[in-house]
Amino acid sequence: MSDPLLSLVSVGLLSIACQYLAYKIRLPAILPLLIVGIVVGPVFGVLNADSLFGDLLFPVVSLSVAIILFEGSLTLKFSDIAGHGNMVRNLCSIGVVVTWIVAATAAHYSLDLSWQLSFLFGAIVTVTGPTVIVPMLRTVRPKTNLANILRWEGIVIDPIGALLAVLVFEFIVASQETAITHTLIAFGKTVGIGSVLGLAAGYLLGLSIRKEWIPHYLLNTAVLTIILGVFAASNYVAHESGLLAVTIAGMVLANMKDVDVEDILEFKETLSVLLISGLFILLATRLNLQSVIDVGWGSVVVLAAIMFVARPLSVMASSIGTGLKLNELALLSWIAPRGIVAAAVSALFSLKLEEIGYEGAGIIVPIVFMVIIATVVVQSLTSRTVASLLKVRAPAPTGYLIFGGSKFNRALACEMLNQKLDVTIADTNWDAIREARMMDIPVYFGNPMSDHAARHLDLNTFGSVLIMSPYKQLNPLIAYHFEYTMGKDKVWALTNNEQSTRPSHQVSEQYAKKLTLFDEGVTYGYLASAIARESQVKTTRLSEEFSYEQYIKQYGERATPLIAINAEGKSYTFINGNSIEPKAGWRLISLIEPERDEGTTESTKKGHIES
Repeated sequence: MSDPLLSLVSVGLLSIACQYLAYKIRLPAILPLLIVGIVVGPVFGVLNADSLFGDLLFPVVSLSVAIILFEGSLTLKFSDIAGHGNMVRNLCSIGVVVTWIVAATAAHYSLDLSWQLSFLFGAIVTVTGPTVIVPMLRTVRPKTNLANILRWEGIVIDPIGALLAVLVFEFIVASQETAITHTLIAFGKTVGIGSVLGLAAGYLLGLSIRKEWIPHYLLNTAVLTIILGVFAASNYVAHESGLLAVTIAGMVLANMKDVDVEDILEFKETLSVLLISGLFILLATRLNLQSVIDVGWGSVVVLAAIMFVARPLSVMASSIGTGLKLNELALLSWIAPRGIVAAAVSALFSLKLEEIGYEGAGIIVPIVFMVIIATVVVQSLTSRTVASLLKVRAPAPTGYLIFGGSKFNRALACEMLNQKLDVTIADTNWDAIREARMMDIPVYFGNPMSDHAARHLDLNTFGSVLIMSPYKQLNPLIAYHFEYTMGKDKVWALTNNEQSTRPSHQVSEQYAKKLTLFDEGVTYGYLASAIARESQVKTTRLSEEFSYEQYIKQYGERATPLIAINAEGKSYTFINGNSIEPKAGWRLISLIEPERDEGTTESTKKGHIES
């Protein structure tokens, strides 16, 4: 592809297409990105990163990796490691060392690499990463404790493994140019400069955020440019210390008190998705298929050592004192796919080592890519079966998360619990949460889309989210958040009926499609007033003698069907516009208004449409 503009746009379009495909088939995006990169690169020769960027390829990859590592280190909160028990902490310390040593030893003896390159390779393949772990967990659905361990290991180990790789690389570079004494001095200088500049940059950025020295609309842009400036300055002062500097800067920012990095992290995550997708396709176009073939059977030995020796050993060594069962440890030993950080860091260091003339550096990329391909493909295809055989799969998520702790919501939750449905109420109002607790309803006090909720609320048990709160500004955010993580047709909210009556209060069409919970005209205000009028949430069992049609005929407008439960115990939520036809043997949870004069119930519902 000779037109650079067309090439760049094509990379962007292919990246988004791969991300969307991965989302639909619930596999790590790295797999379609890799396949597309190889197809358009070495297979058909349509695209080549070296031809497209020329001398700019090295700076582009360097800056991209710097941003990816900074974004990863922003998630490295020491309190999070402590909050997830000894297993995560051990996997990210003892486990890293075990994997590093085993992988390096296997690479040295099987591929005849120097010890320096072997330890660099071992450091690179210690990382897993949330971009490959999270999609796999959605498919595998392991028990909650195992899912938390794997997810948090992926988040925490990314910057730790990358930092280890950076240190090993800097030692290699230093040893290339000096004797052993001077090597240690040069290495110390690199680590010292990177650490000092990273600490200073992180602290000053955190201070400026805390003191609000930077206008909010400039914050994300300012942080990005400053971090890139720190990366370049650190490299200028001490050769190859920039990656260490940005990683430490992110860690400092993440752990400073009274510094909110949520907006920065969200922006960096979005940017990282773009960079990761495009970068991985571009890096895959540089892959020499012949070099992969030339690696030979030694690569199979290395892969086997990583999957069947290093991982089980690291899990067993990390599990001492944790109380995990053997079948749980077996699943943890099987799931450890390598991700985009391993690919990006290996490509960057390979480029840098080739630039300084280091012999044999080109073999790092094909070996790392083979490890990525094998672990992602094999474990994605088999982990679900393995989890089932080990009996550590969680049941299908059928529970309900209700956002809002109103009196009606508490009444509904109580009736759902009586009917053996799992339900949790989340609210930021302590009074509502306290009342729910007194009724023995499982609760979460706080914002259910917060990081704290992700760590402490068992989100894997919820199959539906019902948004029934009075917080009109927060409700759409909750809806978008859970639709992103759970998929469509899982999140529903009460209508506010303002799309047609109040143009100034209209919400987006996409959000309006979710405002169909229960029935037309069922607003938060209507439900609150219905409970105030002594309406009841009750369950009715249908039979051959008392069908759904007879139920409707008996109660008429006094009944608002809420939840239907079939004979097997599967539940369905009534949504305006969706037809549910309960049959004999089904149970029907409804809001039943007290008997009044004819016509009163309907007028009451309409009268509270705008509450």
